[in-house]
Amino acid sequence: MTQYPRPGRVLWVGVSPQRRLPMRSVSTARAIADHGLEHDHRARSGGSRRQVTLIQSEHLRAVSDMLERGEIAPERVRRNLLVAGINVLSLRHARFRIGEVVLEGSDLCHPCSRMEDELGLGGYNAMRGHGGSTARFIVGGVIAVGDAIRWVAAVPAKSPSKTPTTLH
Repeated sequence: MTQYPRPGRVLWVGVSPQRRLPMRSVSTARAIADHGLEHDHRARSGGSRRQVTLIQSEHLRAVSDMLERGEIAPERVRRNLLVAGINVLSLRHARFRIGEVVLEGSDLCHPCSRMEDELGLGGYNAMRGHGGSTARFIVGGVIAVGDAIRWVAAVPAKSPSKTPTTLH
């Protein structure tokens, strides 16, 4: 359960200063421990299990295929990090590292009805099961496009806030 074929990598980073404003693409973002990404609306209050959202580029391709569309820009699905090469769902209840930042995977990131506006008719249903996941920041720092994503340690599902015994 702890073996991955290779590290994942960050392909895109986005922030939005308010909930319904468009996502803004950035090459780097500062992660604030137990808050979120600087300049992102989720960073305003600490303690949330949904401080950052992640989606796989592989899932965006699947959604695009279902909708019979060309490439879907990551900002359209309103997730903070577009990643490739690692299954974000396998990072639930795990600590993982992106560059210098340590995160703890928390929940699934289900689509909302806004996907119909962003992706067109059927966008919500195309995103079901492909919405990605959420995480919280344990150790802050900078996340940059191109950073590697590596598993660190399992966290018991019933108590995701407990510190694992190993942090490499």
